[in-house]
Amino acid sequence: MIKRFIIRFILLVLVAAVAGGIIWFNFFRDKMIAGFFANMPANVLTVSAKKIEPTTWTPGIEAIGTVGASMGVNLTMETSGVVKEILFKANDKVENGQLLVRLDDAVEQADLIAAKTKATLDQQALARAQALRKTGVGTEAALDTANANAETSVAQVAKAQAQADLKLLKAPFGGVAGIPKIELGQYVAPGNAIVTLQDLETMRVDFTIPEQQLEKLKVGQPVTFGPTSDDMSFKGVVTGIDPKIDPSSRLVSVRARIDNPEGRLSPGQFVQVRVELPKEDNVITVPQTALTTSLYGDYVYTVTPAKPKEGEAKPAEGAKPADGAAEQKPAEGPQLVANQVFVKVGRRFGGVAEIVEGVKADDQVVTAGQNRLSNGALVKIDNTVDPSKPAEQKASAQ
Repeated sequence: MIKRFIIRFILLVLVAAVAGGIIWFNFFRDKMIAGFFANMPANVLTVSAKKIEPTTWTPGIEAIGTVGASMGVNLTMETSGVVKEILFKANDKVENGQLLVRLDDAVEQADLIAAKTKATLDQQALARAQALRKTGVGTEAALDTANANAETSVAQVAKAQAQADLKLLKAPFGGVAGIPKIELGQYVAPGNAIVTLQDLETMRVDFTIPEQQLEKLKVGQPVTFGPTSDDMSFKGVVTGIDPKIDPSSRLVSVRARIDNPEGRLSPGQFVQVRVELPKEDNVITVPQTALTTSLYGDYVYTVTPAKPKEGEAKPAEGAKPADGAAEQKPAEGPQLVANQVFVKVGRRFGGVAEIVEGVKADDQVVTAGQNRLSNGALVKIDNTVDPSKPAEQKASAQ
């Protein structure tokens, strides 16, 4: 019995020792892990940031328009005939009244010569009748008949000349000729397209705007154009506003004039249009790269100095470290922390967004690197690479 008791006692002591060792090990491990994370230096993220300053905003009405030549037409013949001469090539610059195409006009030219010959004879007969009348030999009736025949002959010459001119195609204005749609020897009928003629020096752009913005529009307002919203280098003015609103689409048709001296725009081309409205001062804007969109709304990160932790006292000025304590190096600057701020976004243009509510002037917002941030993260600012600068330069140039 005593032997069994001793064995059980020894086993109980061994179990208690093992259990106590496990408990002590877990406590020691948790304490060491907590101490490691407490003394581990905080991860500081690098971002670029910009101080908000009130700017001058140029609001505008944006649309998509279609370019057309101020003067452009598809030339046709008024009469039928066989093409005898083509006196232009594709993309030739032609002058007003320049001859472009001649149809076979042999019959018309013969009729014109006959009409001119008869007119000459009738003029001679009129001169003889006038001379006889002065001498008293000729009658008044003979003079009247000779005068009528002469006037009729002049009219016949004009008619023959007009018939001959129908065989000629002349440029109604100066411009650039297109690709010929005819060939030598081809028979053409009235109305057949011969060539397109476009004046590319001055263009027009037709576009539409919603009826709610009609009151903001007036003739003479400046307009900018471009093939893309990033390249709006063409300037113009509003020249016409349709007084009627389309009842089916509720849109208003607008026309603007645009100079095209280098010929970069072509008729039929789509362009981005922005009608510039009066400028507004003291508008709070941020680069669109600073904005982040979530299910809860748009937000930005602002950068502010980090607040001291609770219970952490600042060392007194001139105080020396205690004996045995390591001397700490002074920090390079105050620690900065990122704060998530939800904002209300207004108008956007050219990579810049208007902030109606949420941030104010002199706030510093993160413009790049915010995809790695969380609320309260420590940051440092490095503006070596700032993607917001090109957008700001573009917006300020508008």
